Amino acid sequence: MSNTYIVDGMTCSHCAQAVTNALKSVKEDAEINVDLAAKKVTVSGLDDEAKIKDAIEEAGFDFMGAA
Repeated sequence: MSNTYIVDGMTCSHCAQAVTNALKSVKEDAEINVDLAAKKVTVSGLDDEAKIKDAIEEAGFDFMGAA
């Protein structure tokens, strides 16, 4: 199952990698897909929204909730 979230503040590939790394630090085998243009992150294999939110915010981005 996958969930998609809106993440504000991502502007480049480095931002996308930072978000990916932050989420993989929570669960290494999670599948992360970042769409910079749409400001969306799709996460598969990690269903704990609170942990996802915390990881994204600790990486310096704004977690806006489910898309």
